[in-house]
Amino acid sequence: MMLLAPAGPLFAGERKFDFSVMPTNQPPAGMVSTAGGDGKPGTWKVIMDEMPLALAPLTTNAPGTAPKAVVAQVAWNSTDEHFPMLLLGNEAYGDFKVTTRFKIVDGLVEQMAGLAFRIQDEKNYYYFRVDATGKTFYFYKVSQGQRSPPIGNNMKADLNVEKGVWHELSVECAGPRIHIMLDGGDALPVLTDPTYSAGKIAYWTKSDSICYFTDTSINYTQREAFAQMMVRDVMKENSNLLGLKVLAAPPKSDAVHFIASNDDKEIGQPGEKTDTDVINRGVNYFRKEKEVVYVTMPLRDRNGDIVASVRFVMKGFPGETEERALVRATPILKKMQQRAAAVDNIF
Repeated sequence: MMLLAPAGPLFAGERKFDFSVMPTNQPPAGMVSTAGGDGKPGTWKVIMDEMPLALAPLTTNAPGTAPKAVVAQVAWNSTDEHFPMLLLGNEAYGDFKVTTRFKIVDGLVEQMAGLAFRIQDEKNYYYFRVDATGKTFYFYKVSQGQRSPPIGNNMKADLNVEKGVWHELSVECAGPRIHIMLDGGDALPVLTDPTYSAGKIAYWTKSDSICYFTDTSINYTQREAFAQMMVRDVMKENSNLLGLKVLAAPPKSDAVHFIASNDDKEIGQPGEKTDTDVINRGVNYFRKEKEVVYVTMPLRDRNGDIVASVRFVMKGFPGETEERALVRATPILKKMQQRAAAVDNIF
């Protein structure tokens, strides 16, 4: 890995996690408990804990803390190479900055807490963790379940994480650059690693570490689907096109709908039976209305499998036949398939 100077994106979206609206002693809504390494997922629940006030009390008699809803990992599982994680939803983020407060409460074998990010699955992700017992903080890349050599060092005097104390951790990713801050200071020099360009984000712990998390927010750059970028580019390159639509059934869904279009209002709308036929049977479809012709053709991935249907909207000519319309659309489709073959997911 190389080291680069800090650089960050302009974020367009923000997501905050408010645990006060969730019932206590229950798993937090919308989050997914999982685990890397060996062993079962951890036990995560919303509890109340005393948090230091943002502003110092006006008098010495006034309380300096107040109860606040937090998420706690409370399972005492001392399995070695066991990494309980709580996914902050199922969304995948590309460029983002996630910030959270955390407290390492207890642990007989381990006392570690951190954040995992750009998670592909339980065997492929990045994570940064601090260790209240060993007084270390390290960054790792996990690939096919194998951990990379650690990047980090022993804690500095001004970056000392102790058990029972609330701390702040933030991770910012911009392209391959990774910037990690602990309690407002740089935990590490800015890293660069291009292995994972996007993925999910999770709270991370190890073995029997009892840890709390709260005040979590994600600022992120909203990503445009590859299919939509392709539609925009193809429309610019082919002035004779009146319209261009891509329809498909997203993962874990059988319903075909618009995933990209020159008309943004169509995205998310259901497709027609002909689109399903084009995808399932690999056939072409032709329709002519007055001076406009519609040609729908299958879009294939790098393996030759049909992943979507492409609907071309073109100006018609007197006496135009289906054969002639297909001749006009086919070269455009071939270029789209070349681009689609270069990515893993058109969504």
